[in-house]
Amino acid sequence: MKKKITLKQIARELDVSISTVSKSLRNSLEIGEETRLKVQAFAKFYHYKPNNIALSLKNRKTKTIGLIIPEIVHYFFSTVINGIEQIANEKGYSVIICLSDDSFDKEVLNMEMLANGSIDGFIMSLSKETQQKGDFHHITEVINQGMPVVMFDRVTNDILCDKVIINDELSAYGAVQSLIDKGRKKIALVTTVDYVSVGKFRTDGYTKALRDNGLPFDENLIIKIENVDNCEVTIAKLLEDKAFDAVFAVNELFAVTIIKIAHKMGIKVPDDLAVIAFTDGIISKYSTPTITTVTQNGIEMGNTAAKILIDRLESEEHELEEEEEEIYKTVVIETHLIERESTN
Repeated sequence: MKKKITLKQIARELDVSISTVSKSLRNSLEIGEETRLKVQAFAKFYHYKPNNIALSLKNRKTKTIGLIIPEIVHYFFSTVINGIEQIANEKGYSVIICLSDDSFDKEVLNMEMLANGSIDGFIMSLSKETQQKGDFHHITEVINQGMPVVMFDRVTNDILCDKVIINDELSAYGAVQSLIDKGRKKIALVTTVDYVSVGKFRTDGYTKALRDNGLPFDENLIIKIENVDNCEVTIAKLLEDKAFDAVFAVNELFAVTIIKIAHKMGIKVPDDLAVIAFTDGIISKYSTPTITTVTQNGIEMGNTAAKILIDRLESEEHELEEEEEEIYKTVVIETHLIERESTN
């Protein structure tokens, strides 16, 4: 598929300002006829279709941010929302929150609805289906129309935009290493399917930690869960064998399910089975036993994403006059391990 041409690219090719291109496409008499016709002919040849709403955004700010998240169940996403709201409110912005429910179609519909002039820019974490399909056309289209996007947590390298992440692989490595340091030799992994980026990176960290410590890698000790609602049956089958002494779970919902089923089976946590998880949520703090977790610092992630987006929005006037390529940043938020009863 041919990449959609942008105002900035037209301006660069014709050696004129972005403002001149924008006015020429709207047939403004401020621009000489020769330049207008040249710009319009070039745009037509490359099938450029201006979005009139997007073109007017620089003159009509809504002071509203669109936030699209895959789900609200995980405590992590609620903390990110709080972090975004903190900064947005400080800067005089409102936040509209939409759930994709891990659906590609719903994510696309959410973006189309909000990009009609309701918001100035997006903060988003990709849905599971979007990552599975590898189809990001809706995001590319919004960016090409001049609307900034900041991705967090679940991101893709296929889109050039600002991103806020943690080092999932390194954080998982550290979690598994802590289990090994406590003398655990056979460590199981309960993770998501590979096309969910964070699950894949955390699996890579788990595998590397085993390898670096000379521990055997056993595929039978890894289960990849697609549907959280049906995870109990899969986890129960893993625990029936009891051929391991620790479990690393990629989220706290998996971890608390492991502990619940282990208790039913008479497996003592942490004596027989140590459990460690990602996400330091309410579940981890108040489960019995309490769960050792890798904290993802959702508040800081939300704060950072909001600051990056608002900085882009408020410097937009200056950027419109520049012709250099956009320089995007990827900010990595630090994680740390919180030791609790499930690994003592």
